[in-house]
Amino acid sequence: MQCHEMRPNPHKEYIKVRADHQLDGRIIPIKFRAEEGPTYTIDRIIDIRQAPSLKAGGQGTRYTCEVEGQIIYIFHDRSLWFREID
Repeated sequence: MQCHEMRPNPHKEYIKVRADHQLDGRIIPIKFRAEEGPTYTIDRIIDIRQAPSLKAGGQGTRYTCEVEGQIIYIFHDRSLWFREID
């Protein structure tokens, strides 16, 4: 089921995320995957901050991650996770 927040956007890919929920309230993503696709392990979290997604639209917690030698941004916006794509 899709809600109004999940409108198609060519720069936004909704993802499933496995995360570690810390006792202090922080959420640390560990792995992610698109609906149909491979699972990627996050090698390193470089930065966590509140920020807009300039390509995909939306606002939330932006995680700057290193995955397989590339820097990517994933976002946690309310209860949804997405990543910016070109």
